[in-house]
Order: sequence, then structure tokens, then C-alpha cells
Amino acid sequence: MGSRISRRGCRVAVRRLRYAESYVRARLFGTDGITMSPLNHTAIVLGVTGGIAAFKSASVASLLVQAGSRVDVVMTESAQRFIQPLTFSAITHTPVHTNAFAPWTDEHSGHVSLARNADLLIVAPATAAAIARLALGLADDLLGLIALSTEAPIIVAPAMEDRMFNHPSVRDHLVTLAERGVIVVGPDHGRLASGAIGDGRMASPEAIVEAAATQLRRSSQLHGRKVVVTAGGTQEPLDPVRYIGNRSSGMMGYALAAAAMSAGATVTLISGPTTLRPPCGAEFVEVTTAVEMHREVERATFGADILIMAAAVADFRPETRSERKLKKQVDQEFMDVRLVRNPDILASIDRPDLLKIGFAAETEDLLANAKRKLEAKHLAIIVANDAELTIGASSSTATILTSEGDVTALPPMTKSSLAAKVIDVATTMLNRADRRP
Repeated sequence: MGSRISRRGCRVAVRRLRYAESYVRARLFGTDGITMSPLNHTAIVLGVTGGIAAFKSASVASLLVQAGSRVDVVMTESAQRFIQPLTFSAITHTPVHTNAFAPWTDEHSGHVSLARNADLLIVAPATAAAIARLALGLADDLLGLIALSTEAPIIVAPAMEDRMFNHPSVRDHLVTLAERGVIVVGPDHGRLASGAIGDGRMASPEAIVEAAATQLRRSSQLHGRKVVVTAGGTQEPLDPVRYIGNRSSGMMGYALAAAAMSAGATVTLISGPTTLRPPCGAEFVEVTTAVEMHREVERATFGADILIMAAAVADFRPETRSERKLKKQVDQEFMDVRLVRNPDILASIDRPDLLKIGFAAETEDLLANAKRKLEAKHLAIIVANDAELTIGASSSTATILTSEGDVTALPPMTKSSLAAKVIDVATTMLNRADRRP
């Protein structure tokens, strides 16, 4: 015998649905309608991959269109087994893109045009295969070509079975994407297509579109601003093969450069030696020593709005550098190396309109040392963290202190997430300074 639903139950369900819809519309479109939405007059590429949650992507497309976006849907071959392209073309009133080999025209150059014109790329659902392909940079289908070619922010909404989502390879790929600045939305915990209950349910269309609105709102925060970021450690040579250095990976600085670009800034990244790839679109300046970094920071900060000194700069360097490899003697027990102080780059940059941000990586008295550094170097913001736990690690537990007396202790998070927090605080302080008479 089938279940029966009362008329009263139907009325309650309809009221709840209408309330949810009005709430979502207010969050996405603003109380004054579509013109208030950060999605209005934006170009969104919606990538749909082959999972059962693909049917929810039609709702994502519909909400984006209602918010005023132009939506170009890109479907993988497997996605077309779950939902027809006609569904999306009817919703978006634009052709659906399914073939990387479609002929180019004077007006449309395939993936090149889609990547160049996009304000945002959303992949929903993002299957385990799609996540792996994005993380590995595979470009043998249209979606992969666009993902590698675009400078727009990327949002992925994972959707798969629980055990698949929690497999180490999927987790590792998601960490890789997050470290590159990709925003991961969801997944939710709930009933899955198999009937099991667990993680892997695609985030709701409303949550995905709200994340898109938030990202596009952020991408205009620093529009027209110039941000200079330093990253990595410096290497102070003893001879042609040896140097004094530290364990800095540069991940924090590179994440900050990516976060500043996502907020709409023009970014100069000045980096010591690392194995990382600079964010696409940033002016990249590679240096080795503290003296070289000092010279480049002085040059780059002319006309800049923010300086973020995330590099682990050596405090001292050898007084002399041997032109030949230093040889040890047979009976030698010690080698004396005289060190001289390197310039204090952050303290030496004194520009009245420059908002300066520093880092305090300490092994003891963390907050006290960070506060002294904040005041001594006339910083607007300092990020304090444990040096042993943070340097070289992919995550960080930090406290943000400001010159206005704010102290914000943050939970453990990826360096990409921390970078976004730092940029948000810097933007708030910059805007507040602009409003002062």
C-alpha cells in the first residue's frame, strides 16, 4: 500500500518551500532585486560531469540565470548519460558546449574564449574522476582545457559515494586543488544514490550559487589595488655550493598572492627559491638573498597599497663569500664563520599610505613577541604562529593581531584558508582608512 500525504501536509510543504526560496533569493539577489546581486552581468562557466547529481546542476544553472549571470554550460561525455544538453540550453538560452573539437568562428574560439571571458568556473557535480583530472591538470576534454586556460576563480562541488569521497587519493586531490586557491563547496552528509547515509552528497544548488556570489563579491574587494607579497626563504651563500637558509616552503606567501588576486588585486610576488608554481597572472620576481629581496621590495612597493611580508628572511649572512668551495682540513675540528646583519626589510619600508602585514613565527612567547614586532615595525597586521608546527607544513594554526587592538585566534586550517582570512582583514582595514577624513 502506497503512502498517503494529507492536504494539510502538502500546504505545509509548499509554505516551507516558498519560505526557503524567498530566503535564498534575498541572500543571492539582494532585497532590491537582481541588480543588487554580485552575480548580475557576470559570465559563468558551469562544468557538469558524469554523476547522478548532474540533475541538480539544472537548478544551479537556473539560479545563476535568475541572478543575472550569463551561463555557458560545458558537459563531459559521461554527464550527457545522466542529463540531456537540451535541458541546459532551455534554461540558459545559450548553446551547450560538449566538444573540444567544435569548429572555431570569428566570434568564438572554443575553450580559449570560454576561459578568457569567464568571471567564474563552477564544476558541479565534481566526480572523483573530474577532481583527479583537475588536480593533475589533464586537458584532453573541453572542461580540462578551460580549467587550465582560465584565470577566473574555480569552485568545485564534490559528489560521490562516501567511501569514494574518503579515499586518500580523492582527499589528496582536493587538498591540491585547495592549495591552488580552488574553492571546495560541500559535500553534505546525507542519503546517497546507493541508499547509504554518509558524506558525498552534492551541496545544495542554493549553497553552490551562494558560494559563487560570495567569491565574486570578494573578487571586487581589492579591484584597482596593488599588493606586494614576499614568499619563501632566502639563501645566504657561504661558497658556490653552500648557504645559510631555513625550511620555509613558500606555501603561505604563494597562497596569499593567490588570495589577493582572487580579491581583484594586481599582485607582485617576490620569492626566494621554492618548488612552487607562481599564481597565473601575478608579476613574479625571483630572488635568492635578503639583500636582493630588499632591493626588489623597495622597487615594487612604489604605488602599492599593501605589502605582505611572508618570506622567511635570514637575519644574518656570511660577511664574506668564498669564490671556491671551502675545503675541510684533515685535522680541522671547527670552522669559524663571521655573520653580519641583513637589512630588516619590513621595518625599512616606510611609506605613509602602505598597509604593512608581517608574520611572527616563534618558538616561545608567541603573542608577546608578535605584539612587540607589530609595534616596532609599525605594522597594520601581524600573523602569529608556531614556527616548528608551521614552517614547511601545509596547514597553520594562527592568531591575527591588528594595530587597532583586535586579536583573532583561528582554528587549524589550510594555508589557503588562512590567506583568505588575512586578505579579508587587510581589505577591511584598507577600506576603513579610506573613509577617514
